[in-house]
Amino acid sequence: MKQMIVNCESKFTQMALIEEGKLVEFAAERSQSESLVGSFYKGRVVNVLPGMQAAFVDIGHKKNAFLYVDDVLHPHLEKQPKVKPSIEELLKVGQEIVVQVMKESLRGKGPRVTTHYSLPGRWIVYMPIADYVAVSKKVLRENERTRLKILCEQLRFRGEGIIVRTVSQDESTDAIKSDLDLLRQLWSNIQGKAKNAEAPSLLHQDLSIVQRHIRDVLNPTEDELIINNVKEAAVVERYLSEMGQGIHLPVKVHESSESIFKQYGVLEQLDKGLSRKVSLASGGTIVWDHTEALTVVDVNTSKYTGGYNLEETVTLTNIQAAEEIARLIRLRDVGGIIVIDFIDMEQEIHRQNVVEALEAVMKKDRAKSQIVGWTKLGLLELTRKKVREDTSVLLDKTCETCSGTGRITANIIH
Repeated sequence: MKQMIVNCESKFTQMALIEEGKLVEFAAERSQSESLVGSFYKGRVVNVLPGMQAAFVDIGHKKNAFLYVDDVLHPHLEKQPKVKPSIEELLKVGQEIVVQVMKESLRGKGPRVTTHYSLPGRWIVYMPIADYVAVSKKVLRENERTRLKILCEQLRFRGEGIIVRTVSQDESTDAIKSDLDLLRQLWSNIQGKAKNAEAPSLLHQDLSIVQRHIRDVLNPTEDELIINNVKEAAVVERYLSEMGQGIHLPVKVHESSESIFKQYGVLEQLDKGLSRKVSLASGGTIVWDHTEALTVVDVNTSKYTGGYNLEETVTLTNIQAAEEIARLIRLRDVGGIIVIDFIDMEQEIHRQNVVEALEAVMKKDRAKSQIVGWTKLGLLELTRKKVREDTSVLLDKTCETCSGTGRITANIIH
C-alpha cells in the first residue's frame, strides 16, 4: 500500500510518497510557475548552430530552449536518414515550430525541447507521429506483452505511436481504447491552438505535481491520498472523475491543526534521508557528496560488526547500503553520474549480490537508470535520468560563506 501526502501552501505544493512506511519520493512545485516538462509551446527559431547540430527556440521564457538535431528527425529510428542531415537543412531562423519540453532549465541552462511529441495517459503513452508500438519492459509475461502489442497495433491509426505502460497488464480493451481516445482529442486540441496562436505561446500545460503522481503512481484500489486543502481536494476529485475508467481513489482531507507532514512522519524521514551522513539499521553509514559533474556515495561499516567473518560483515553492510542508496536516490531525485564506493569485497559473487540488491529497489523508480558496472578501482558506476528542477532548490540554499563546500580558508597570514 502507498500513501501520497500532499501539503498545499500559498507559494508551493509539496508531495510525499510513502511505500510500506518508508518515504520514497518527495517533490515540490512552485504554485506561480508550474513545471515546464511535458508542456507544449509554439516557438520561433532564433538561432541555428551547425557546429552544435542544434537550434535555440524562443518559447516565451527567460532562456531560449535548446533543440538538438536528433529531436527534429523522425522519432522512429527506422524512418531516419542513414546520414544525419545538418540542422541548417531542417530549421531556419524565424521558422515557427511546435515543441514539447522534455527537460527543465537546470544549472543555468535553458529548457530542452523536442518535436518527438508524447502525451502520457493512465494506461498508455500516445505519440502522434512515432509510427510504432512498444510495451514496457516491466511487463514480464510474454503472452501479456504479445496481447498488448497486438491490441495497440489494431487500435492505432497509421503513423501513430503507442507505448504501453506497466499498469496496463491485464487491463481491458475498453479501458485502453478510452485512454487512447482521450489522448487523441488532447492532441487535436493542441494542433487547433497551434494554428491560431502567435509564437511564442503556451499551447498545453502538463498536469500538476499531484495529478501526475495520481496518474503515474497510485493504485486506486489499494492506495490512499491525504491532502490538507479542501479546494485542492475538490480539484483532485474532479480530475479523478475526468479520468473515468472506474477509478475511485478515496481522497482524505487532513483537518488537524498539526502539520500534515509531521503527523504522518514525513518531516522526520525527510530530515534523515536528506542528511549528508545517513545511518543504516545495522550500524553502518552512507555518506553523500555532490559535485557539479557527479554524485559520490561512500559506504562504511562504522558500528556494524555482525558477521561471522570480515567478508560476511562487509557484504551484509554493502547489501543493506545498496537497498537504502537506491531508495535515497529516488527520494533525493539524484540525476546524472552516480559513483558508489562500497566496502571492498573479495568474492565476485558478493559483488553480484550487491548489484542485484541495488537493481531490485531501483526497479520501483520511474526515472530511467542504468547500472554501468564496477570500475578497476572497485567503484560502482550508474546513471539516472533527471528532467525536473532539483527539489532541494525549495528546501535549502548554498551557504554564502563557503559556497557549499563546507570549508573556508584559514586565516594564517597576519
